[in-house]
Amino acid sequence: MDGSETGWGRQAEPAPRWRALLDRARLAGRGAEQAEADRHAEEAAAPPPEAPSRRGGGNGWSGRAPAIGHPAELSYGAEPAYRVEATYRVEPAYRVDPGYQAEPRYRAEPSYPAEPGHAAEPAYRAEPPYRAEPEPGYPDREPRRGSASVESRYAVLDNGYRHEPPPVESRYALLDNGGYRPETYQPPEPAYQPPEPVAPAPAGYQQPAIAESYPPRIEPARVEWRAPAPESEVDRAAGVLRRELGTPRVLAFANPKGGVHKTTATVLAAATVGSVRGRGVLAWDDNELRGTLGLRAGSARHARTIRHLVGDLAQIEILEGETLLAHLDDYLRHASDGSYDVLAGEESPRFAQRLDQFIVKRVLELLRRTHDVVCVDTGNNVESPNWRTVMQAADQLVVTTVPREDAAFSADWMLDLLHEVGMGELADNAVTLISCPTPGRSSLQSDLERHFATRTRAVAVVPYDPALETGSSIEYHQLQPETRQAWLKAAAVMLEPFAR
Repeated sequence: MDGSETGWGRQAEPAPRWRALLDRARLAGRGAEQAEADRHAEEAAAPPPEAPSRRGGGNGWSGRAPAIGHPAELSYGAEPAYRVEATYRVEPAYRVDPGYQAEPRYRAEPSYPAEPGHAAEPAYRAEPPYRAEPEPGYPDREPRRGSASVESRYAVLDNGYRHEPPPVESRYALLDNGGYRPETYQPPEPAYQPPEPVAPAPAGYQQPAIAESYPPRIEPARVEWRAPAPESEVDRAAGVLRRELGTPRVLAFANPKGGVHKTTATVLAAATVGSVRGRGVLAWDDNELRGTLGLRAGSARHARTIRHLVGDLAQIEILEGETLLAHLDDYLRHASDGSYDVLAGEESPRFAQRLDQFIVKRVLELLRRTHDVVCVDTGNNVESPNWRTVMQAADQLVVTTVPREDAAFSADWMLDLLHEVGMGELADNAVTLISCPTPGRSSLQSDLERHFATRTRAVAVVPYDPALETGSSIEYHQLQPETRQAWLKAAAVMLEPFAR
């Protein structure tokens, strides 16, 4: 065949390649029936054109582009109906002939006459950009935009079909496909399973007691304010004795009358304060006439007294710190519980003449360097230099007496003497200590309490205790509880003005 006739033995339509392609592109959007009717109308109106020249080797179909796809059903002797699918889809197995190359621009043959009434356009003009509707199922995807100038060389054949790559599946697709949301996910409820039947217990069986396995109910915490318990007098007294005293304090126990418990009061005051503070308390027997404090207090591990200390005083005074404490310990005696130390007095009356006011001041100054509280038994001679020196150096005066008239008279006279010699302030700030030598309360005791309350700062009363009646060594832990509590209160009264 030369291209001017079909394979069915009739004249072929003069349809060059560009016309077939344009027709197919124009008719792609309409139905096959309307396209066929328009084509027959144009053929009837146009005169038969001259046959074009043969362009290439005879392939039997040079006038019309071969149709791609399944051909329409034909009947024998009738002209085949040209059907164009409304929607063209490229099969996966479709492959374009490698040898086919589209011409960059079509140029009509010089011998081909133009159809009457048809003017060839000088150049192909692309239609306005095609705005496709959003694809169903992808409302958020923007419509495809394009133009003829950027279409692929198969755009006309594909009828606008553009192969889009499948959307990339999110890495959370397994969770999203199931409708899972962390904030809204609810685990499925387990399927109901009926309880297994329980065999009845045999006759005579007793259910053992089972402790409750559920946790106990915790009640909300409630804050209740409770008033602090009032502090007892004993606790308050102990607190006073534990406080700092600022500087070392000297307590002078005095009464010109003998037998009024000066030595007993000196020992028990030192034992009480030492039991609370732990250490730093000393009792000194400054009696110029053979005092007994060294016999009733402390352990006699040696026979040294104040006389030996005065003999070595010059060598000891120059020492400091731990060295001083170590050397001074050789001249002191200690209580059985270690709560206080004792500096015993000399038993020889001849030595009393050697204790002048300068020696007493030096001894007191040495003891202040090593102890916090120094309790001094002053003796009975108010005219001796050592008695007056201790009174002048004392921070607190303790007037000891018993509920007897002669003892009370001697104490009252001593207070008058102190006012006369210029130590009235010491007398006014003194503490009167009344010791009961017998059980029970005498009728004179109340009168003495009222009288000395007007002359001194405070009055303290300590009860009778059987452990003190024998006159032997005094052991603080052997006293009755009532006696220890009374002495605790009395010692607190003595040191309260200095406690910080």
